[in-house]
Amino acid sequence: MTALRLPFILMLVGVLGLAGCSVHQPVSLYQLDAGSPVEPAQSAGMAVLLGPVTVADYLQRETLLQRQPDGSLQASTDGRWAGSLSSDIDQLLLRQVAGHLDSQRVVLAPATVGFTPDVQVLLTITRLDSGEKQPAILDAQWRLIDRRGQVRDNRIVHLQEQHAGSTAAQVQAQGVLLQRLAEQLSVAIKPLANQQPIAEVPRKPAAKAAAPAVEQEKQPKIPMAAPVRTDMEVFRF
Repeated sequence: MTALRLPFILMLVGVLGLAGCSVHQPVSLYQLDAGSPVEPAQSAGMAVLLGPVTVADYLQRETLLQRQPDGSLQASTDGRWAGSLSSDIDQLLLRQVAGHLDSQRVVLAPATVGFTPDVQVLLTITRLDSGEKQPAILDAQWRLIDRRGQVRDNRIVHLQEQHAGSTAAQVQAQGVLLQRLAEQLSVAIKPLANQQPIAEVPRKPAAKAAAPAVEQEKQPKIPMAAPVRTDMEVFRF
């Protein structure tokens, strides 16, 4: 009886071992490639407030999504993002824009107290994904606000990048798209460095109140004397 049970037990152990290996299969972690941005040398370069940067809801997760031929999205089985994708996008754009503008004065929103930007970048990323057989695609829109709070540029961008198909190649292609976005954004920002300084509006002198007239109105009015007429007659002799 014992001899018959032994092969069954060994087979059961083997099946459980294979199941354990499949469950604990390691998953690769990925980060966006920021390329090789040039370190800015100017400490007093153009002041740029980058953000708020709004990222589509479906990208705000650790799951690395794969675009399917029918347009649907499926979670990747062999990889996920190493942390926050939104934070990776912010840091990549920050380093790239600062390098293209050669300015150390590029900061992420919200700005610190006392920081007055030459231009503020409002950026919305509505799509950033790829698939094994689908190219990496980036859809975004930016608005540039100058010192006076006026919109100086409004642009919708659609970028596409081919890749080799692997998950690593897809992530690399998405990083390349963001680098191209930062380059185009920097080209649009540079002309705003020559803005005229905001002239101070002279204050109008406070209108002086007509003090004499007010004082006259406040003084009590004295009734003027009027002749008193009577019915008495005056006789002359």
